[in-house]
Amino acid sequence: MKNPKISIGLINPKTPENVSSVMRAAGNFRVDSVFYTGERYPRAVRLNPDIPNMGRQVSHDIPLTGVSNILDNDVVGKLKIICVEFAENALPLPGYQHPGDAFYIFGPEDGSISQDVIDRADAVVYVPTNGCMNLAATVNVVLYDRLSKLSASYASSLDDNTLIRTSRDRNNNVKVR
Repeated sequence: MKNPKISIGLINPKTPENVSSVMRAAGNFRVDSVFYTGERYPRAVRLNPDIPNMGRQVSHDIPLTGVSNILDNDVVGKLKIICVEFAENALPLPGYQHPGDAFYIFGPEDGSISQDVIDRADAVVYVPTNGCMNLAATVNVVLYDRLSKLSASYASSLDDNTLIRTSRDRNNNVKVR
């Protein structure tokens, strides 16, 4: 199986903590790039320069790029657009089959994805929770769902102890006996 191309779009994210946690998820789940719109995130970073970076080393090489329109970048044309939103007639995530190459768009913590973006999407999915989740939590759930539904040949390589050794904290040396 070829390596799929995966990007994330964040519509006007509000907090640096959420964006940093999204970046960590992007690194953990092999996302290629993250885009964001709006001025709230960069303004919050400027006003709070000492906010800890939750992204850690795992997301160090993933570009985080501000754009004026989430759908106007070179990446989008090559990927299926998947909006993640509580929208009427959206598909519940548990039954959704993810495309190989995808651009996942997430709305703001205190708003929604605009109708014009929803109208351009190849699919709109929602996580069937009672109430909405935090932005970073939603990104993690969607990306894990994607990972869990990959083909068996790709997923089986994830069981290798090499992945465990390279992914765990340096203070973790436990083994199942």
